[in-house]
Amino acid sequence: MSFVRIFVYYSFGIQIYIIFELYNSMPNNMTNFTIFYTDDDEDDLSIFADAVESIPQQITLQTYSEGQNFLNAIAETPATPYVVFLDLNMPGKNGFDVLEELRNSYKKNIPVVIYSTSSEPGIIEKCRKLGANCFITKPVLMSDIRKAIEYAIQIDWNQFIPTPSNFVLKY
Repeated sequence: MSFVRIFVYYSFGIQIYIIFELYNSMPNNMTNFTIFYTDDDEDDLSIFADAVESIPQQITLQTYSEGQNFLNAIAETPATPYVVFLDLNMPGKNGFDVLEELRNSYKKNIPVVIYSTSSEPGIIEKCRKLGANCFITKPVLMSDIRKAIEYAIQIDWNQFIPTPSNFVLKY
């Protein structure tokens, strides 16, 4: 979606129009995405990376095997990821701890997708209350993992409002 904004100003009695064509920040217009993924399971990290490579959009993937490593990286990195995928069950700082710290930091508006094997309603509700943007139950099939990633990068996170009907995605 695009729109035109016209600015008019007067200089020496001459009316001057300056026209800018601006584009909405919808992901459909984006071609490059950065995803941060934190999971303590090396196999899950590797499978996720394989799925990312199979997606036609240009995606830069940064992976972290510990919650604290992710928090350190996000604090030190000037760039902001388009979306963060976050596992819950990790040693040390688990996904709940990481989500809570992120939401209390200056980068609190980064979209976070909880990416977990759990599908318990109490855990899902806790994630929603802590400020997660979406909850995806980890798929088993590579095609579904790819669909989950594509789903996350197609969302305009600036406009997305989590509701009970769109917060959870299960495969």
